Amino acid sequence: MSIEDKIKDLLERRDQARLGGGQKRIETQHAKGKLTARERIELMLDEDSFEEFDMFVSHRCHDFGMEKERYLSDGVVTGYGTVDGRLVYVFSQDFTVFGGSLSEAYANKICKIMDQALKVGAPVIGINDSGGARIQEGVKSLGGYAEIFERNIIASGVIPQISAIFGPCAGGAVYSPALTDFVLMSKENSYMFVTGPKVVKTVTGEIVTDQELGGANVHASKSGVAHFVANNEEEGIMIIRKLLSYLPANNMEDPPFVTSDDPIDRLDDALNYIIPENPNKPYDVKDVIAAIVDNGEFLEVHRNYASNIVVGFSRMGGMSVGIVANQPNYLAGVLDIDASKKGARFVRFCDAFNIPILTLVDVPGFLPGTQQEYGGIITNGAKLLYAYGEATVPKITITLRKSYGGAHDVMGSKQLRADINYAWPSAEIAVMGARGAVEIIEGKKLRELTDEVERAKFIEEKEAEYREKFASPYQAARYGFIDDIIEPRNTRFRVIRALQSLSTKKQALPPKKHSNLPL
Repeated sequence: MSIEDKIKDLLERRDQARLGGGQKRIETQHAKGKLTARERIELMLDEDSFEEFDMFVSHRCHDFGMEKERYLSDGVVTGYGTVDGRLVYVFSQDFTVFGGSLSEAYANKICKIMDQALKVGAPVIGINDSGGARIQEGVKSLGGYAEIFERNIIASGVIPQISAIFGPCAGGAVYSPALTDFVLMSKENSYMFVTGPKVVKTVTGEIVTDQELGGANVHASKSGVAHFVANNEEEGIMIIRKLLSYLPANNMEDPPFVTSDDPIDRLDDALNYIIPENPNKPYDVKDVIAAIVDNGEFLEVHRNYASNIVVGFSRMGGMSVGIVANQPNYLAGVLDIDASKKGARFVRFCDAFNIPILTLVDVPGFLPGTQQEYGGIITNGAKLLYAYGEATVPKITITLRKSYGGAHDVMGSKQLRADINYAWPSAEIAVMGARGAVEIIEGKKLRELTDEVERAKFIEEKEAEYREKFASPYQAARYGFIDDIIEPRNTRFRVIRALQSLSTKKQALPPKKHSNLPL
């Protein structure tokens, strides 16, 4: 065979591999509103940057007639490329080949690029669209999943790992995305569950659809498994590209700096009036975020889950920053089980990848009640406390309004080694709200007052006295728990200056194998 014939043979094999399970199955994939594995990669990566590995791999199974049906690439496309010029590794499951089911060879391909990504310190993006383990290969496919899980665990906190769910993801397959840092699901075609509707009906008698059991909206709002939901795959890929722009390539690097045309000394007078005079009246903390970050851009994480706390990424003065904020617009910004878990996970991610944390505090306390206590609010609230106390990245905390009780300690307090703590003049930092404190401290006097007018006047006077003596931000500043009380409209400037001053921060934890956080 001449060299021309060999090259022709190579090109034909490449064309064959690119067809996956064949043109008919590609058309079926498109008819479902889904892109193919390679189309997804082309959208994700910079143009012409993809370098594919293992295009000619095929399965090794000889049982159940499998030896008669082989496809090049064997159901997953793997390799590396760039996103905005920065190196990333990617695998994209191909539903046109055996329904994207995982074989031993398929798992080895994924493991290879994960190992390579760890060696060079680059993020891994996994695009999931698979029917699960390839049953014909039995325990080998299960072993393949476990090999991937182990690499997810080893890579955790070392390189960013992002999972996109653009189709089915069921059984053992769900645990790899669950081990990664961020999970994105598309609205119409994706679902995740450990056991499907048929098994659920058999075991429990419950009748549910795929979407009701594990659709994108379910995991975005109820379970918290999904951090992002996209209307379609194209939007999902754009969200992932945006997310990567805030993240470093690995835990030894700083996040990318992007020159900003938004002046650091820009003042926003509206911030001076954003806190209502009535302490029980809500406002939207996202308005505060939009007013202080570069160009008002904020990539919210877990938008539909535990809405009483807001987390996400922005830039301030061109620097990447993770923002955690209580949301008075939802449940008065109270901390509950879900909010604690959401906040803790985000804080730990930022700490692992050298992203400074800005905390905006307006929290009346932890949510009371049997449901919360039985569900473990103590342990779950401790997760958020632990995350803040453990974090060694620059930490800046601003108390906007309420900061009561144990929730004050949890939300990036000075005692949890926050570097710079500011407060607005509207801040109330105390063991509890003024009304509750008066009812306890002046309980005897209140019982003696039978006239409702006198009683109301007495309460009002004592509330004002309590606020002045115990809840005023100047009391916290007196003890150095607050470094300065700042004018709200000047918040952007003060935070950026603080971030700049902390850019060389060095802080270490005592040597240990690992911590034992309250899981």
